[in-house]
Amino acid sequence: MQLDLDIDESSSIPKYIQIVKAIKGMIVSGVLNYGDKIPSINNLSADYYLSRDTVEKAYSILKKQGIIESVRGKGYYICHHSNLSKYKILLLFNKLSAYKKEIFNSFLIAMEDRADIFFHIHHCEYDLLKKILEQRKEEYDFFVIMPHFKKDCEPKAIDLINSLPKEKLILLDNNFDEIRGCFGSVFQDFKQDIYNALKQLHSKLLKYEKLILVFPFHSNYPYPENILLGFKKYAVEAGLEYKIISEVDASLTIQDKEAYIIIEENDLVNLIKIARRSKGLKIGKNIGVLSYNETPLKEVLEKGITVISTDFAKMGKLTAEMILTRQGKQIKNDFKVIERESL
Repeated sequence: MQLDLDIDESSSIPKYIQIVKAIKGMIVSGVLNYGDKIPSINNLSADYYLSRDTVEKAYSILKKQGIIESVRGKGYYICHHSNLSKYKILLLFNKLSAYKKEIFNSFLIAMEDRADIFFHIHHCEYDLLKKILEQRKEEYDFFVIMPHFKKDCEPKAIDLINSLPKEKLILLDNNFDEIRGCFGSVFQDFKQDIYNALKQLHSKLLKYEKLILVFPFHSNYPYPENILLGFKKYAVEAGLEYKIISEVDASLTIQDKEAYIIIEENDLVNLIKIARRSKGLKIGKNIGVLSYNETPLKEVLEKGITVISTDFAKMGKLTAEMILTRQGKQIKNDFKVIERESL
């Protein structure tokens, strides 16, 4: 039987997942039935100009899920012993960004078409969080929540999250001691991560006399203040003069032998502009720059910007694995330093 696949070349969903979704859809719609033969890996590859590895990966997932079976010398058949029903997952992010997209994509891929995902943004606001959670609350199998909130509504948001069934709860990116019970989480340790990163870069930072953290206190999307604690801990232990400012604006004067830690990209762009027009100052020579979160642009800016970042793709994958195995764990996500010429 020839399959009628619609492979979207422009989709961010990998082609092997598109094949999985298509075959499951044909079973649900009655196009494919128990015992039907489907094309071999080689034939499907040739029919749709797909690599053999792509089709083999899709068939491997379908076999693992009990959708198809292989009969030696005969080919692949629909066995459909498994339940095709999907998990209903409420995925709640605090904002949209390139990094959040990376988490979402890796989560979607790792779920292997085992979930209907209802995606929402709460914008760090309690009222919006409450409204989203109250809609069809009983229908969800899992609540995956990124708990970053504005300071004034944080206690109410924590109380609301505490009211959710803990066996259905997974926290992403951030963690709170006040959220009680046995639930899952894949989180950053914001204090320890920046401290460990600066310790790793210690030999490079020693050539600077002052360390400046640009922490966006007034952002509409607040950053965890534990970053401040980790930064201060390192600076004090290293015996470095330090300062914390809220933004890099046009009025900032940068000095010889200062190193800047930048969280938001606007501040990074502004700092580079100021450095370029400041006589005698050159990034990586007598001005240091360290930025949060990797992007392709940071690899080429100023011969490369040194970056510290959690592994966003791994965060999404670990969350999916927690759901598929139904094992709630507290997992500290990996954090990395990418050293380049800006320090």
